[in-house]
Amino acid sequence: MAIFSSTIAKNPVLPILAQQLGASPASIGTIAAASTLTGILASFPAGLLSDYWGRKPLLLLAGIVFCSAPLIYLLVTTPWQLALVRVYHGLATAILGPVAMAYVTDLAPTHRGERLGWYSSFTLAGRALAPVVGGLLLATGTWQSVYVVCAIAGGLTILGIKLLPKASSKLKHHREPRQNLTATAPTISKILSHRTILITSLAEAAQYGAFGAVEAFLPLYALSVGIDQAAVGLVFGSQVGVKVLARPLMGRMSDDHGRKRQIVVGMLLSSMATWLFCQTKSIFLLLLISAVFGLGIAIASAATSALVADLAPTNSRGTALGIMSAIMDVGQASGPILLGLLLMYTSYQISFSVVSGLLLAAAVLFTLTATDTSAKSEV
Repeated sequence: MAIFSSTIAKNPVLPILAQQLGASPASIGTIAAASTLTGILASFPAGLLSDYWGRKPLLLLAGIVFCSAPLIYLLVTTPWQLALVRVYHGLATAILGPVAMAYVTDLAPTHRGERLGWYSSFTLAGRALAPVVGGLLLATGTWQSVYVVCAIAGGLTILGIKLLPKASSKLKHHREPRQNLTATAPTISKILSHRTILITSLAEAAQYGAFGAVEAFLPLYALSVGIDQAAVGLVFGSQVGVKVLARPLMGRMSDDHGRKRQIVVGMLLSSMATWLFCQTKSIFLLLLISAVFGLGIAIASAATSALVADLAPTNSRGTALGIMSAIMDVGQASGPILLGLLLMYTSYQISFSVVSGLLLAAAVLFTLTATDTSAKSEV
């Protein structure tokens, strides 16, 4: 419900609303990235605080934002106001991302890849449904109706979080009572200096940079070649539908056969699909390419979070995943900004090719520098 609420607020309605408000392509990219900028600042503190206060209080805070932010969209009249709302709304996913993953890994001492895959599939089910519902609402109603549905989903998110069991004493806190936040500085330093954790986070950032760029501008490209709004929703639905089906299997595969090779294969698939998007005007080919793009993300991201969780100290797993989420958000925020700037001077084909090339370069860098380390090799 949380990811459904988050996704329907931006896909495909956000770039269309921003364009109606008079935003330029560069401004649309900035607006799309605004929520992710919040994640850069908030993901690490959220993960760190969840190591001390427990996961559920932080998740409840995220739920409040999921419920309240959609109502503010209804008051927006200018592009800069829309950007500010996106900054606030981004706080919800910034908290949810690392804290929820840490909660799942607390409960999954073995087969983390597979169990994170199941968790991700349920969140992706919401992400798959959101653009389809959003596209239909836009085609049959107004953009305001999209945010009313978004607010309802946010309210259901709070109810769902309240139903979560409290972590047991063994899982809720791994710290001695006398330890305080300043005592984590050496651990944070070790996490940041761990080469494989860092390069895995950068690989995730590159892939989600491409994802952010595609999410922000593929709807506008599709509309520009005569594809209607409801069909645009189906394009994104096919992408996320593949992720839903593939993530648990890909997570289990990474448990059994290692993380590194899987991450590289996923990045290469995503790079190829990013280049292919703007080489066609056919809705059927866009559906197929979008599915390949989603498969690439599923293959790689099923292994990245599990690898970081494997390598992180048990008592700082939330912190490590928070750092990873913050780095990932840098990439996701940069993607639409870069593509928006490129589109001011070049075509869709050239701009998407540049994003594809950057993702390919990141895959090569990861291949050369990362080590596929087992869970025993903790920081």
